[in-house]
Amino acid sequence: MTLRLVDVTVTLHGRVLVGPVNAVVAPGEVLAVTGPSGCGKSSLLQALAGLAAPPLQASGGLWLDDLPPLHTLPVEARRLGLMFQDDLLFPHMTALDNLLFAVPAGRRAERVARAEAALAEAGLPAHAAKRPHQLSGGQRQRVALLRTLLAAPRALLLDEPFSRLDVPLRAAMRALVWQTLARHGLPAVLVTHDPADIPPGAQVLALPDLGPDFHGGPDA
Repeated sequence: MTLRLVDVTVTLHGRVLVGPVNAVVAPGEVLAVTGPSGCGKSSLLQALAGLAAPPLQASGGLWLDDLPPLHTLPVEARRLGLMFQDDLLFPHMTALDNLLFAVPAGRRAERVARAEAALAEAGLPAHAAKRPHQLSGGQRQRVALLRTLLAAPRALLLDEPFSRLDVPLRAAMRALVWQTLARHGLPAVLVTHDPADIPPGAQVLALPDLGPDFHGGPDA
């Protein structure tokens, strides 16, 4: 699917924080949003996800092919996969159960088979019964990515997903994510402060420094 942002604007206390943003993100491609801390990168992602709440306000259009306009839909109906700095796995659940939480409803045996196949594809079949605290940082991030994909998203929104990993792990996770996007044909919007996170060929939207007189929130 192709993701289109049309005049997307985010305001904070009535003042323009970001926008208007216009972009077309083709299947498997990435729009990378960069800029200094406090410039509105994460606020833009919240707006696209439908999570903006006062004093943030969002306007403009978000479209995926010929589907109903996403900006008119509630968060749960947009089917946008979200990945954050923290893996946000349920600590009381095993890796397998974390994945099953995302798999659409159906026969349990079929759902388990899908989750187990995903773990195997990511090189984690031996870790299905482990809880998050028993996994390494990279393993948790891989489980988080799998959980996002098993929910069958139409596009991905990535908010600094590699920033808490060490250098070797970051390179591996970047490669895994970009390969996954290409294989599933998913458009993505990536928020990052690190140029090394941006894949080759990505579109780049560099947001300006708003200056010390703009009293924004703690947006990275």
